[in-house]
Amino acid sequence: MATTRTAHTVWEGELLTGSGTVTFDSSGIGSQPVSWPSRAEQANGKTSPEELIAAAHSSCFSMALSHGLTGAGTPPTRLETKADVTFQPGEGITGIHLWVRGEVPGLDEEGFAAAAEDAKKNCPVSQALTGTTITLSAELA
Repeated sequence: MATTRTAHTVWEGELLTGSGTVTFDSSGIGSQPVSWPSRAEQANGKTSPEELIAAAHSSCFSMALSHGLTGAGTPPTRLETKADVTFQPGEGITGIHLWVRGEVPGLDEEGFAAAAEDAKKNCPVSQALTGTTITLSAELA
C-alpha cells in the first residue's frame, strides 16, 4: 500500500528579508519557522530545507540499516545516525555525509560497514537524492 505524507509552507516577503512557516500536516507535530538567514547563515532557532532533508535521510537510513541487519540475522540493539547536509548559496546542496554508530551483537566492523553501505545505496531517501554526493562513516560502538 502506497502512502503519501504532506507538509506545507507559507512564505511571506522577499527571499532575503522574508520568512515562512513549514507545517507538518501528516503527523500533526506542529510548525517550524524558516528563513533565508536560517538556511544560509546561522539557524537561530529556525529550520531549513537542508535540516529537513537531514532528518528524513537519517531516519530513512536507520530504518534501512536495521532492516538489512535483521534480515542478515544480526539485528541491531541500537543505531545512532547523523546526517550532515551541506548547502552552498549559489550552488545548492553540495553533499550529504551520513555517520552511523551501531550496537550490533555478533557483527564485526567489516560486516557493519558493508551493511551500512548497502543501506546508504538502497534507502528510499538516498535513492531520491541520487543527484547529490552521499558519503558515509560507519563504526560499531
